[in-house]
Amino acid sequence: MNSIKRQLVLNKGAEKFIFRYEPGHEDDLLDALIANAKDSRTTLDWFDAAVLSFKLTQSLIGQADQLLGENYDAQMPAN
Repeated sequence: MNSIKRQLVLNKGAEKFIFRYEPGHEDDLLDALIANAKDSRTTLDWFDAAVLSFKLTQSLIGQADQLLGENYDAQMPAN
């Protein structure tokens, strides 16, 4: 069974970095960003990792807001 995957994308010049992850495994994604930033064989640097981390945080905030809105709507009495 294929699970739903999310992705973060960073375009850096001619390069494109794509990180795919499963919901609930954001900590693994952050570990991968750190590993890539430390790895001198990649051009992904600490600033790039910070940008991707920020994008991940914004995505999670958006998802939380959506869930809170759905819960709020479900609790509102029908008129």
